[in-house]
Amino acid sequence: MVLRGGSSKGLYFVRDDLPTDDGARDDLLLRIMGSPDERQIDGLGGAHPLTSKVAVVGQSARPAIDVDYQFLQIGVAEPLVSDRQNCGNLLAGVGPFAIERGLVDVGTEATEVRVRIHMVNTATTAVAAVPVADGAPVYDGNTAISGVPGTAAAIRLEFDDIAGGSTGALLPTGAPVDTIDGVACTLIDNGMPVVVMRADALGVGGHESCDELESNTALRTRLESIRLEAGRRMGLGDVRDTTIPKLTLVAEPVDGGQLSTRTFIPHRCHDAIGVLGAVSVATAALLPGTPAAEVARPGSAGRVVLEHPTGLFEAAVSVTIAGDVATVDRAGIVRTARKLMDGDAFAR
Repeated sequence: MVLRGGSSKGLYFVRDDLPTDDGARDDLLLRIMGSPDERQIDGLGGAHPLTSKVAVVGQSARPAIDVDYQFLQIGVAEPLVSDRQNCGNLLAGVGPFAIERGLVDVGTEATEVRVRIHMVNTATTAVAAVPVADGAPVYDGNTAISGVPGTAAAIRLEFDDIAGGSTGALLPTGAPVDTIDGVACTLIDNGMPVVVMRADALGVGGHESCDELESNTALRTRLESIRLEAGRRMGLGDVRDTTIPKLTLVAEPVDGGQLSTRTFIPHRCHDAIGVLGAVSVATAALLPGTPAAEVARPGSAGRVVLEHPTGLFEAAVSVTIAGDVATVDRAGIVRTARKLMDGDAFAR
């Protein structure tokens, strides 16, 4: 099944329909997606990391969990399949997909189903509140999210203890600010490992278009140098061939949010911002003395609104700070999803 999840799009598979051997599975997915090829012309990929994604979903044997969800990032021009990160956008489609495939029981009288999801990549849990009618997901609704035309039904996502899911700690180095290549950075992992930096520390304004930033060769070279060192410090090892950590440049807001963001994922500039990356950046903005906190404007308690190239992203995040220790009390967002196609894929 092909679903739009949040501001991404991906292929969703029932786990039992794929090979059990990881190598055979990855080979099959590369051929289905049409990789490696920058256009993915001979497959179902959309020639961009945001549309070269896979969700593998299966019934869970874990207590109080409905389904397991493993996210796989498929390389576009490279024959790579990575399971080293989550995807919060595709997560928005996991609940509806599980209901569509009969992995979750739904009563015909129910109007909402809370699907408890084990995120395999980081061994953390999310709860998706999915609107239903007559035992099936409801996709139509009045909720708009930036980066997606039109409106759809709201899917509320609540995250349980996602801090340090990839690195073992909210702040993997133990500090809210590290200096790399002369640039003050927050190395943070509240669902997604992200390096947060002030845009002006890198010689840009932070409000440029993605095309402008991607064409700045000197900037991209410096960002990759910072990313490689940040990956080492975050305990991720050599991240040269991985998609984490992400990189977010922050600046003062100009369009109604609390701070402006430009995110590299990690080499392409994101037209919006990823769900879990946004949660991590929003959390950084709540930590005193960080680059994000320096440029952020005050907002409502428990809510951080991020500006990105195509609109706004609202994250519900609450943090308690006791001395030098920051604890995330709450993290959640609202996304939408829509079923685009259900059928057979013919692998190359």
